[in-house]
Amino acid sequence: MTDVKELVLTIVRPLVSQPEQVTLEITESEAFLEYNLTVSPEDIGRVIGKQGRVAKAIRTIVYSVRINGPKKVRLNIVDGK
Repeated sequence: MTDVKELVLTIVRPLVSQPEQVTLEITESEAFLEYNLTVSPEDIGRVIGKQGRVAKAIRTIVYSVRINGPKKVRLNIVDGK
């Protein structure tokens, strides 16, 4: 779990202008490990990208990581208001 967390933070922090405001919370449900990424409101566009291309690329990398157990990984990008 911490490997995926570090991977997401390593990818996202260089993209944003305020890396100290990047947080990643992990919640667990029956079928998913949900990673809720929160960034500053002015950086949300940088993380999502034009037509969601950056977010899609980040999700592709994160979803390809193998985790132990039957649960799937889900990455949510949350507006940090």
